[in-house]
Amino acid sequence: MMDNQQIAKEILELVGGEANVQSVVHCATRLRFKLKNAKKANTESLKKHSEVLQIIQSGGQYQVVIGSHVNEVYSELMKISTLGQGGVKTSNDEKGSSLNQFIDVISSIFPPFLGAMAGTGVLKGFLTLAVALGWMKASSGEYQILFALADGVFTFLPIMLAFTAAKKFDTNQYLAVTLAMALVYPAITSVAAADSQLFFLGIPIILGTSGYTSSVIPIILVVFIQKYVERFFKKIVPDFLKIICVPLFTLLFLGPLAFVALGPIGTVLGYLLGSAYNGIYSFSPLLAGAVMGGFWQVFVIFGMHWGFVPIMMLNLNRAGFDTMVPMLLPAVIAQGGAALAVFFRTKNIKLKGLAISSFITSLFGITEPTVYGVTLPLKKPFLAACISGAIGGAFVGLSQVKNYSFGLVSLLSLPGFINPKTSQLEGIYMAVIGIIIAFLGAIMLTLIMGFEDSAASVARRELKGQTAASRSVLSERIVLASPLDGKILPLSKVEDSVFSSGALGKGAAIQPTNGELYAPADGVITTVFTTGHAVGMVTEDEVEVLMHIGIDTVEMKGEGFELFVSQGDFVKKGTLLVRFDLEKIVQAGHPVTTPIVITNSKNFLDVVEVKGPEIIAQSSFLTIIK
Repeated sequence: MMDNQQIAKEILELVGGEANVQSVVHCATRLRFKLKNAKKANTESLKKHSEVLQIIQSGGQYQVVIGSHVNEVYSELMKISTLGQGGVKTSNDEKGSSLNQFIDVISSIFPPFLGAMAGTGVLKGFLTLAVALGWMKASSGEYQILFALADGVFTFLPIMLAFTAAKKFDTNQYLAVTLAMALVYPAITSVAAADSQLFFLGIPIILGTSGYTSSVIPIILVVFIQKYVERFFKKIVPDFLKIICVPLFTLLFLGPLAFVALGPIGTVLGYLLGSAYNGIYSFSPLLAGAVMGGFWQVFVIFGMHWGFVPIMMLNLNRAGFDTMVPMLLPAVIAQGGAALAVFFRTKNIKLKGLAISSFITSLFGITEPTVYGVTLPLKKPFLAACISGAIGGAFVGLSQVKNYSFGLVSLLSLPGFINPKTSQLEGIYMAVIGIIIAFLGAIMLTLIMGFEDSAASVARRELKGQTAASRSVLSERIVLASPLDGKILPLSKVEDSVFSSGALGKGAAIQPTNGELYAPADGVITTVFTTGHAVGMVTEDEVEVLMHIGIDTVEMKGEGFELFVSQGDFVKKGTLLVRFDLEKIVQAGHPVTTPIVITNSKNFLDVVEVKGPEIIAQSSFLTIIK
C-alpha cells in the first residue's frame, strides 16, 4: 500500500489540483470533492490508481472511493494543501436538481461527526443490553455517567449540526453554534417539557414537548438563513464596528426568528418527511423491507444513502425508535456473504485476499471495499447480495424490528434493537434471523450463479491459452528481462520512501542511460498513466510488475514522455512501452532513477536482482522464486 501522503498528493493532482477544488469532506470510505470543473479531473487515471476503488459523480459531488483508511488520507490532504485552512471557499450557488442539492448538503453536514455518533450509538445499545441482562442497574452511577456520554451527542445534536452546516454554507460557525445552544438551552427545554406557553413580543412560541433537543431540520434551516443575514449586516455595518455589531445584529434578528418561525417550519418539514416514510412503512412493512434491503447498496453506490439519514434521526426524535436501520442490516451483511463465497470459489490469490478482508469490514458496516473491490466488478455476486438483502430485509420489515439508538448499519447495531423501556430481546432475535437469511442466501446464490474473476484474471487466463505453446517457464523460478539499459541500484537507494521501504514490493532500480522502456516479459498491460511516467503489467506467470520512470515525474504532466501501449494490450518481451527524454527529466529537477517493483512479491518466496553494476536491456534482471 502506498504512503497516505503520496495517495493524497496524487489524488489531489488528478482531480485537477487545489485550484479546481471548491471543498472536500470525507465519509467512511470516500473523499467527497466539490469541483469547480469536473471535466478537469483525470477520471480515467483515478479509476486506474492502485488505491482508488471507484469514482462516482453524484449529487453534485466528485466522489473518490478509497476504503476504510480514508481518514488518514484526508488528514494528509489537509496537510499538503490549504483546503482546511480557509484557502478554498465552498460555492453553494451552483445550480442542480433539488435532489442533488439536498444530498450534497446532507452528505457534507453529517459525515464529519459520523464516527462520534456511531460510537456513542453503539455504547447506548450496549448499555441497554447490560440492563436487560442484569449486568448493570439503570440507577447506578456507572450507568448514568456512561449513558450521559452515550446520549449527550443526540440530546445536543443541533450544536453539532450547526457547526458542520455553517462550514457547508460558508457562514460563521461560532454564531451558528450560539444559535443552536439557544435552541437547546435548559430553561427553554424545561418550558417545553412543562407544556407551558412562551411568548416573544406577544407572538406565541411553538416548542413541542421536548423543544429542539435531538432535532435535525430546524437548525439546518436556521444556519442556512444565517448565511444571508450575516452577509447583509457585513455590507451595512462600518468596518470598525463589524467585530461587535455583525454578530450582535445577526443574533438579535435571527434568534427570535428561529423560535418564532424557522424552528416551527423545520419541525413541520421534519414531520412531513417522517410521515411520508412511515406512511409507506405502515402500508406494507414487508414491501418496505424488500425495497430498502434490495436497493440499499445501489443507493450507497450513488451516494444517495445520505438522503435517508435525516429520516432515521427524525424517527428517533419523534417516536423514540426507527424502523429503517434494521431493514438495512441484512443488505450490508449480504454483501459480506457474497464476498465470502468469492473467497471460497476464486483461485485468484489477490482476489482471495481482497474478498476475505472486505468480508470482515462489511460486518462492521463498511461495504464500499466489498462492493467496489469484489462484488460489483464480478456482477453476479452483487446481484446475489441484493436479492438476499431484499429477502432478509423483507423478513425484518415483516417482524417490525425497531432500532432505539443511532449508529452505523453493522452487527454492532444489534444491541440498539432492544427496547430500553421493556428490555425485551425479541427485536435482536428477529434481526439475527433476517441477517442469517441474507448472509447464507448471498453465499448460496453466489455459488449457484457463479462468476468470472476480475477482468485482469480473465486476461491472464486468455494470455495463458494464447501462449501455452511458446512458454518456457521453469517450475521453480521466473526470470524477467531488464526493461532498460543502465546502472543497477538496490531499491533502498531510491529517493522515495514508498519504493525504498519496500512498501510496494521487492525489486530493484535502474539508473537509465537511454530513454527507452521495454517489456520485461510477455504479458498484459494493466496500468498506464496518461502522463507516461509509469506502466504496470501482469506477465503470463502472474507476476505483477510496476515500472516507474524517475521520481515525482508525474509532476511533468507527460512532457518528455511518449507512450506506445494502452491498458489491456498484450505485449511480447522486448516490446517498446515508453520513450522518454532523460535531459528533460533532469532539467525538471527530478531523479531519473527508475524503480522496477514486483507488487505481488508476497505471492512468491523471494525476488532476487542480478549481480553487477550495469545491465543491458533484455538481459536477465530479476529472478522470482516460486
